[in-house]
Amino acid sequence: MPYTDLRSYLAALEEQQQLLCIKEQVKPEPDIAAAACAAGRLGEHAPALLFENIYGYRDARIAMNLHGSWPNLAIAMDMPKHTSLKNQFFEFVRRYQNYPGEVEYRDSAPWQEVVISNDINLFEILPLFRLNHGDGGFYIDKASVVSRDPSLEDNHSSQNVGIYRLQVKGRRRLGLQPVPSHDIAIHLQRAEELGVDLPVAITIGNDPTISTVGGMPILYEQSEYAMAGALNGQPYPVVYSAHSRLDLPWGSEFVLEGKILSRQREAEGPFGEFTGHYSGGRLMPVIEIDKVSHRRQPIFEHLYLGMPWTEIDYMIGINTCAPLYVQLKQTFPEVVAVNALYTHGLVVIVSTQTRFGGFAKGVGLRVLTTPHGMGYAKMVIVVDETVDPFNLPQVMWAIATKFNPDFDLLNVPGLSVLPLDPASHPAGMTSKVIIDATTPKAPDMHGRFAQPLSDPITTGDWLAKLHAMIETKQTQPRSTP
Repeated sequence: MPYTDLRSYLAALEEQQQLLCIKEQVKPEPDIAAAACAAGRLGEHAPALLFENIYGYRDARIAMNLHGSWPNLAIAMDMPKHTSLKNQFFEFVRRYQNYPGEVEYRDSAPWQEVVISNDINLFEILPLFRLNHGDGGFYIDKASVVSRDPSLEDNHSSQNVGIYRLQVKGRRRLGLQPVPSHDIAIHLQRAEELGVDLPVAITIGNDPTISTVGGMPILYEQSEYAMAGALNGQPYPVVYSAHSRLDLPWGSEFVLEGKILSRQREAEGPFGEFTGHYSGGRLMPVIEIDKVSHRRQPIFEHLYLGMPWTEIDYMIGINTCAPLYVQLKQTFPEVVAVNALYTHGLVVIVSTQTRFGGFAKGVGLRVLTTPHGMGYAKMVIVVDETVDPFNLPQVMWAIATKFNPDFDLLNVPGLSVLPLDPASHPAGMTSKVIIDATTPKAPDMHGRFAQPLSDPITTGDWLAKLHAMIETKQTQPRSTP
């Protein structure tokens, strides 16, 4: 069954040997971030980490790398942990297309066990630490931030759940970075046009599905809770908060409620980002917290990010590929698969059939106009339907043999990209390129592609046979030479 809170997901990870409980005492800095960084170096089967003995924090527990491998993501989707990446992608697409799923309203939630309304001090409530030594302060970077469009009288359908970095700037003060292409930036703009503060709620230590959906480029009018219900295959549980007048995940560990102060900006940053570079300091909006609720002995969930690959690359991988695939396929039914795994989809690889010459370039241009492509998708590589976009050796072969810069390179200047892209200039503006690595089709007849090689006819049979032999050999005791 899908997991309705963080603890049931941790139990499933433990049961399937994808969780390491670290009971030895560790220092918040640099041990926890260093361990999570090291987990990313273990490869695509890395476990989640739960720290239970943290120097300077009594009873605090910190979870890291929960989404940090393909097995962990398979478990989050209630699939066998060794499910291949490609199979996870197509199952995710199948569930995505079940939108909208159902949402279940409940009267109370576990995070209402402890409520703090006076003398709020986030430095005492949360076990904070820096992720990278050059960070400008303590950050919360795996929280779901809930908001609504204040300009709409009936604004329930505009509710958004997104993951944004948050810098702890004071006892009850946070800095927020709303990337212009994200929904919360639209909500904030409309609040500031009205001259009002924007109510928000920040939920920490969430079930794995809402964290996946919070980092997902779905359409503005789509509900993250209804999407979570579609992905889970059962109603997603929420609780209405009369304080912030927002619907909040039932299974969170912490809930911080407050408002983004209208037309106020303060210095925020620098922060070690998913691009593998520090972002500089910028003037960013400010959140003021006036209520904190949490479970007894809450678990603080955090996410290390830095030079790829880290947890964030897994967490925003398939959930970026799937919406792109569905949006492209609505326009171009010939699209076969989409790989947007690399550096949050700044590179997108699309495999497609082609109807006529120039078709692949049209597919690439459509990528640039999707919700994700507008803020990311700096390089689009289009390959034939026979090329697996998740198989980089095949993609590199297609570029090496099919791509001719005179015919197949399209440069589109003056487009938007997220300001965190270190190559953008000015920040937030870039040129984007489309690389057509498909086989030319009439009337485009350049190149010589008339005699492609194919595998020997029994290759598939032998592939299955060799896999079976390897598995049998691995389960047999070793014989002494």
